[in-house]
Amino acid sequence: MDTDLIIIGAGPAGLGLARSLDGSGLRIHLIEAQPEGALADPAFDGRDIALTHRSVRLLQDMGVWARLPPGAVGPLREARVLDGRSSWFLGFDARRERLEALGYLVSNHHIRRALYEAVRQQPDVHWRCARRVTAVHSDRQQASVTLDDGQRLTAPLVVAADSRYSRSRQQMGIPARARDFGRVAIVGRMRHERPNEGVAYECFQYGQTLAVLPVAPFESSIVTTVPASRVDEVMAMAPADYAAEVAERFGHRLGEMEIGSERFRYPLVGVHADRFAAQRFALVGDAAVGMHPVTAHGFNLGLSGQARLARRLRAAAERGGDLGDAALLQAYSREHRRETLPLYLGTNGIVRLFTDDSPPARLLRKGVLRLSDRLPPVKWAITRKLTAVHG
Repeated sequence: MDTDLIIIGAGPAGLGLARSLDGSGLRIHLIEAQPEGALADPAFDGRDIALTHRSVRLLQDMGVWARLPPGAVGPLREARVLDGRSSWFLGFDARRERLEALGYLVSNHHIRRALYEAVRQQPDVHWRCARRVTAVHSDRQQASVTLDDGQRLTAPLVVAADSRYSRSRQQMGIPARARDFGRVAIVGRMRHERPNEGVAYECFQYGQTLAVLPVAPFESSIVTTVPASRVDEVMAMAPADYAAEVAERFGHRLGEMEIGSERFRYPLVGVHADRFAAQRFALVGDAAVGMHPVTAHGFNLGLSGQARLARRLRAAAERGGDLGDAALLQAYSREHRRETLPLYLGTNGIVRLFTDDSPPARLLRKGVLRLSDRLPPVKWAITRKLTAVHG
């Protein structure tokens, strides 16, 4: 065979898997549609990732965390969930857990660059950039991919990390449940008059949702979620007008605000594959599970999923076993599905409830938030999910 493992997609999950296998002795071919220059110096894309303590530990173990530039990490010291125009909020505070932070906010492009730099130093990784996979096939003996230049590569296992719209997943006949939320997230940075004190806000307002995430004392990542029918209107707003509207919707908690970066739009679509493995084939990252960002689980699940698969592949390599063994892949699929499916369904339920502006739904969501605040085990479970190093 040409190699031991083929990874399709050099996003965070694909790069993470290659990095997690460093030192395993496995020969890896990494295939990416973007040119290598885009991986080496990824552009700012507006997305800031809320990392759990578990994800931070994984990045530390991979030697990636130390590669982040100084000042790139924003600690989330407190989180507040607001409903409508009410001043009351459901709060989560790191100080109650005697921790520095509930989690950490890092720009997506910083993580991607750090992962690329780490993987680029691995002699066992062979790169195929600016190449697209046109076909994926597997049988009992091997798996193969065909590239757009006609080259065919074979390996005991192919892993797809090629986005929630994964063509590889489709070609291998794995169904996926998808939900188009009919909404678009508009993301970008804003500077503000008052310090944010490391507090993150999720404001479920009527007609749209606003998230304010602290990246620096006087700068926040702003995520405005609007119906798809309104996105062109909002994107066309003059920067000063958009900043003024955000400040108004946020109740001027941070004083006057001004645009600090370009604005980006991302349609919100959730995807959960029916299974995460097929014959000599596995899914990681968004190809397995693409989450709505409201609960900040997506990137973290992608990171934990690749680590889960990497552990099994390392163990197989150490004993000279078959990386594409059906039992190994099915065990990974079952374990990752147990973690992701409840979160996927629960997140979708939250989105349904908190984007429904009918009077009964408004009453229900207020009741849910109040009840959660008065039930310490519920708040403890949510906080534990954020701050646990293992899970």
